Amino acid sequence: MAVVLDLDGVVWLVDKPIPGSPEAVGRLRAAGRRVWFLTNNSNPTLATLTAKLTGMGIPAAPEDVFSSAATAASLLAPGSTALVCAGDGVREALAARGVREVAAGDGAVPDAVVVGLTMAFDYDQLKAASVAIRRGARFVATNDDATYPTPDGPIPGSGSLVAAVRTASGKEPEIAGKPYAPTVERIRREAGDEELLVVGDRPDTDGLLAERLGARFALVLTGVTARADLPVSPKPDVVAEDLAEVVAGLVNQ
Repeated sequence: MAVVLDLDGVVWLVDKPIPGSPEAVGRLRAAGRRVWFLTNNSNPTLATLTAKLTGMGIPAAPEDVFSSAATAASLLAPGSTALVCAGDGVREALAARGVREVAAGDGAVPDAVVVGLTMAFDYDQLKAASVAIRRGARFVATNDDATYPTPDGPIPGSGSLVAAVRTASGKEPEIAGKPYAPTVERIRREAGDEELLVVGDRPDTDGLLAERLGARFALVLTGVTARADLPVSPKPDVVAEDLAEVVAGLVNQ
């Protein structure tokens, strides 16, 4: 069984590792389990994500990480153009795909508008994105998570920005991240017929992803979902306080 781990709310909260998570990943690998890290947060680059994991005691290479930024970029054709309302992770992924970023107000309608988490989102970006979409650009979103977990509680996530662009443009986005088809298909291509366990803190993303993959779902209570929120749907196969508890049960089977 391979294990797909969410990052925010499972492995870390912003810049702090969740206690026991680095050791839990080490136990999985020592037991011969293939581990992939899956994040809907499109803001950081792959180098940032892998360096952050490694710095927390979890050695990681780019091929170990599935980011919604790369999945969103895969929806666009090489040589196409995009107006970007997102962070460096999306810009990196688009460049690697051969998609050219264009600036707002250059006169031409881009092939797509790509919206993801960015702390620089403002009215000018909202205006440029909605105008381009109304003029015929594709509306591609990295994900629609309304919030993002932090040690101080949830803060607005990419989905909040996507909702603003949806309202202003009157158009529905194509969504790349979990639990939507582009991410499901990407993971299935990598995993083949291997049995999967998805570990996450959100039933509406991680749980639905597991359901669509035909995988088991372990819900941890270190992120968005608290024990007071139970029961949830989809129903998890496992509910645990943290990743360490999930891994202890899995390794000891």
